[in-house]
Amino acid sequence: MELTGRQRTLLGLIIREYVDSTVPVSSKGLLRKYALPFSSATIRNEMAALTERGLIRQPHTSAGRVPTEEGYRYFVRQVMGEVELPLAEQNTISHQFHQAGPEVSQWMRLAASVLSQHARVAGLITLPQSASAYYKHVELIATQGRQVLMVLVLGGGEIRQQMLSLAEPAPQEQLSEAAVHLNTAFFNLDHGAISIAAARLNTFEQEIARLIRDVMVPKAAAHTGDIYYDGVSKVLAEPEFAEVDAAMHARRVLEEQAFLKEFLAKVLSPNVGSVQVVIGGEGDWEELRDCSMVLARYGVTNVATGALGVLGPTRMAYGRAVSTVRYVAELMTDLMAETYGES
Repeated sequence: MELTGRQRTLLGLIIREYVDSTVPVSSKGLLRKYALPFSSATIRNEMAALTERGLIRQPHTSAGRVPTEEGYRYFVRQVMGEVELPLAEQNTISHQFHQAGPEVSQWMRLAASVLSQHARVAGLITLPQSASAYYKHVELIATQGRQVLMVLVLGGGEIRQQMLSLAEPAPQEQLSEAAVHLNTAFFNLDHGAISIAAARLNTFEQEIARLIRDVMVPKAAAHTGDIYYDGVSKVLAEPEFAEVDAAMHARRVLEEQAFLKEFLAKVLSPNVGSVQVVIGGEGDWEELRDCSMVLARYGVTNVATGALGVLGPTRMAYGRAVSTVRYVAELMTDLMAETYGES
């Protein structure tokens, strides 16, 4: 669909005004606020043309116009152009992340909060998942008899704790010595490579290696991690969700992790850094018919990646949402690259 330059300008102004005010936009209101170089009659004619093309509509109770889902899609893909988060906000966000602790969970909570605060809708982020579970570090702690507490750190900072039952009791000194040896032998290996590398170890270390591999196997099969949210109440307070059905759909999207994981798995591009905008579920996702999402993948390709983004009403400030999501995704990717030692 091709629009004239004037029509593109008017569509952008209508969307901007409606996002800010939630009030249908009139030709007189546009002319008065923006001192446009054409008459109110010309604006009305162009608005009629945009209505015929399905990009705006006229609510029954008002002479003004509001954007349609197709109007938002056209705006995002054809009118909005490249947008950048203001430098001052970039610096503030970067400082917050560099002040955060080293725990991945702290990054997740901060990222969800930053996304919500700066995009002014709900923020969400999934834990990074390894393409396969990669070994980073293990600690073995003697407890009682044959029982040993294993603290296993996987790629991406994920920690698994499990009690192991050894064939024979082992003193702490022997366990610590074995852990040092395993940390050297298994670093950055997946469970399959560990099975091969374990053949070169002594009998005691092979026993522990088998237990480590068994713990890693279910993690290697996982596809999507836990999801961190922020700003849910902010979204549900928007006027679009005043109706019970709309609020129920939005709440399901935000709170049912199984649905959101399925959606992300089917919709989100595997390419790190690419930003996607999904408006009104794009006709395929009924639960999202009153919502829009701006999403991106972050992390290190073929090593560990996660998803982040924002969710809000279709009446969303898309430029701000896209620029916020892109910047936070780039920042999280840099942090992940540092974690994995990638350049």
